[in-house]
Amino acid sequence: MQLAVWRLVGAPLPRDLPAARALLARAAAIGHVDAALMQVALTANGSGAAAPDWPAALALLRVAAAGDPVAAAQLALVEAMALDDAGRPARAPFGELLSDAPRVVRFRGFLSAAECAHVAGVAAPLLAPARVIDPASGRWVTHPVRTADDAAIGPANEDLVIRAINARIAAASGTDIAAGEPLTVLRYRPGQQYRAHVDTIAGAANQRVMTMLVYLNAGYRGGETHFPAPGLTVVPAPGDALLFRNTLPDGRPDPLSRHAGQPVLAGAKWLATRWIRAAPFDPWALSG
Repeated sequence: MQLAVWRLVGAPLPRDLPAARALLARAAAIGHVDAALMQVALTANGSGAAAPDWPAALALLRVAAAGDPVAAAQLALVEAMALDDAGRPARAPFGELLSDAPRVVRFRGFLSAAECAHVAGVAAPLLAPARVIDPASGRWVTHPVRTADDAAIGPANEDLVIRAINARIAAASGTDIAAGEPLTVLRYRPGQQYRAHVDTIAGAANQRVMTMLVYLNAGYRGGETHFPAPGLTVVPAPGDALLFRNTLPDGRPDPLSRHAGQPVLAGAKWLATRWIRAAPFDPWALSG
């Protein structure tokens, strides 16, 4: 298992995803529970293999669920979803148009309460002070524009529940699941906010063309999502999702997509974000 992790992270050994997959399979075969769950995730998203394989991942999860309550809970959530044989939603989610410029669509009840809790639970141990991409260097840095804690659920942690949710986001947005960045969870506590900004990346060859926000909880005040240009303010409701375009038809950033996460006044706001690129990209370039 340790060798597999080193091969996934790329330190102290070079990153080698096929080798990591083989090591995880060996560790799972001798009873390492975490290796079995990671093997499921990588099988589903195709890391280190020719292509994603949902049926094989589901079969592995069923084996793991026989002796592991964590795997059993994941399997129960997946089996409660209406999915096709590839793990995609049986029907595309339906949304309501809130704005034409920028295009903003709300999907009510996009996630169930159990799915929201699962997303937050996966991200919670990974939370760290949030960062933004510095336009000058292209690196992730802390910045006062964004005060929160966040965690990207990278490929090694993309269990079948998260994978199915990412497929649902792809269906709602009409995009390829491979074009989405890792699902990122943010926690805003009192006084924290995300000041007005655009989600596009200056000079990016593979631009963030859309953003999906999913509100995960209740029990807080403030935290509205505000779009200044159309004068649109969306009050979060648990399980609801908000999809908006970040670019114009010619691919240039749309200044009207500027938006803000208003300060949280009381409690803690949990939010999941998936930035969707114009074309598929390698998620291992952003997360381990």
